[in-house]
Amino acid sequence: MPMDGVMLGFAAREMDKKLRDGRVDRVLQPERDEIHLLIRAQGENLRLVLSASPSAARAHLSEHAKSAPMEPPMFCMLLRKHLCGGRVRSVNRVGGDRVLRIVFQVLSELGDTVERTLVAELMGRHSNIILLSGDGRIIDAARHVDEDVSRVRQVLPGLPYAAPPAQDKLDPDAATEEEIAKRLSREAGRLDRAIGATLAGFSPQAAREAAARMGFGGGEAIEALDAPAVARALYRYLREMPSLSPCVVALSESGEPADVFPFPQKHLACEYATYGGPSEALDAYFFERDRIDRLRQRSSSLRHALRSHIERCERKIALQDEALAGAARMEEYRQKGELLQANLYRLKKGEPFAEVENYFSDDCAPVRIPMDVSLSPAQNAQRYFKLYQKARGARTLAAEQKRKAEEELLYLEQIEDDLRKCSDAQGLSELRAMLEASGHLRAPATRVKPRREAPSQPMLYLSSDGVKIEVGKNALQNERLTMGASGNETWLHAQKMPGSHVIVHAETVPEATLAEAALLAAYYSKGARSAQVPVDVTLRRYVKKPGGTPAGFVTYTHQSTLYITPDEAAVRRLQCVRA
Repeated sequence: MPMDGVMLGFAAREMDKKLRDGRVDRVLQPERDEIHLLIRAQGENLRLVLSASPSAARAHLSEHAKSAPMEPPMFCMLLRKHLCGGRVRSVNRVGGDRVLRIVFQVLSELGDTVERTLVAELMGRHSNIILLSGDGRIIDAARHVDEDVSRVRQVLPGLPYAAPPAQDKLDPDAATEEEIAKRLSREAGRLDRAIGATLAGFSPQAAREAAARMGFGGGEAIEALDAPAVARALYRYLREMPSLSPCVVALSESGEPADVFPFPQKHLACEYATYGGPSEALDAYFFERDRIDRLRQRSSSLRHALRSHIERCERKIALQDEALAGAARMEEYRQKGELLQANLYRLKKGEPFAEVENYFSDDCAPVRIPMDVSLSPAQNAQRYFKLYQKARGARTLAAEQKRKAEEELLYLEQIEDDLRKCSDAQGLSELRAMLEASGHLRAPATRVKPRREAPSQPMLYLSSDGVKIEVGKNALQNERLTMGASGNETWLHAQKMPGSHVIVHAETVPEATLAEAALLAAYYSKGARSAQVPVDVTLRRYVKKPGGTPAGFVTYTHQSTLYITPDEAAVRRLQCVRA
């Protein structure tokens, strides 16, 4: 329920408490449908985020700033004109639904005290941010809605503001027990759906949670239940709900944020990250989701380019294998040429075949050699020698081309595995730079010299014994990590496959720490989904980098091998200090 009426109610109560009487210092518009208000309130500088994004509509306080355009959009300039210097008088949710009203007291151009209201309608693709005058007329909006878009409700400057169409539902903050009972008596079917149809702002998840908190499963037929008892339990839950805590972010199996809730959900079985308030939870959820989405968008072009080059290398290797198979007849051509050369005195021009003893075989059995009737026996012998020379040259060239293609494929598969582990923009930039340097991507044509960024950092884990374990996320990190480690520290890598370099920062490694480091080496390798991965272990001083090899390429000796079953759950249980 990223932003249903229940979540908005929790956020609105927190914002009203923290922002009331605060002064608006700045207004920013980093996105077309997102407004940031910088407000000084109760001795703090607070950032209020209002977003009308169809996929991420929300309202909350935030710790994360976004870069704004050099030239502010017109809506931003208008908000600055009307709101800067004004005081926040109230923040409240309207009718229990997904509409937030923020009332400001400001000075007009004539010095009179006037009221301005900012309405945030957080309704999916119909979301909007609307500025109203004191008499309820629309001054402007983030999105204009004319008759071509909606004949029911227009949102245009100068028009009186009309609230979104009512849904014939009860306000959960104001509904009485009698009203709830009367409204529920009109419903049929599942209890959770009846709750959602009765109360404004209750998403399906909020309705299921209400049923669970009332002591039901949610799937019961409401007709079979005691209606007054259900209404009484629901009324009691609505009165208790604002005091429930703490705010949580539900995590997926991979550890990514999956949903955000104002309190732990009884009807769900999942892991949670706990936060101190609704804004903190919403901020963490949307920031991390936005970071992951942007990273996926930016990495999709790299992933597509890598897959294209990998498929090209695989086709090239297959072609060279065919060429090598054809070159396997090289010895046959040489032998036929020598047999013809040794029997020239017996052969005549115009014969389609030459019957000669094959002295290359143990029993010197006769062999028939096809002849070109237009050529003399000597010319036929030379023809076979030329076929031999051509096949030998093709074999040498094909073998060399295959070797190069296999090296390129290994490099690309390493980059592809690094892309899977990439978790930040810096690492993504490093991978792109590597592909540009190797000629697999074209560098952007620009005269502006790119800003030099600090190198990305490898992952850092703390073992159960308290020992630091670092894991490289790409080839450049692998090289910096390995070459910068002490000679007596332990180095690990999945055997004969792309993967991370792992360094255990200890000269004496406890058995449990070694097992955890080997697990990380197996999990952060191409064999992450295999049943068993061989992991080589040696000291850093036995790891060498041959000259002229790509980043991250090393050779090593004195290794021992551990066989590890990658386990994502076990990796997640390890203490990750730096992701």
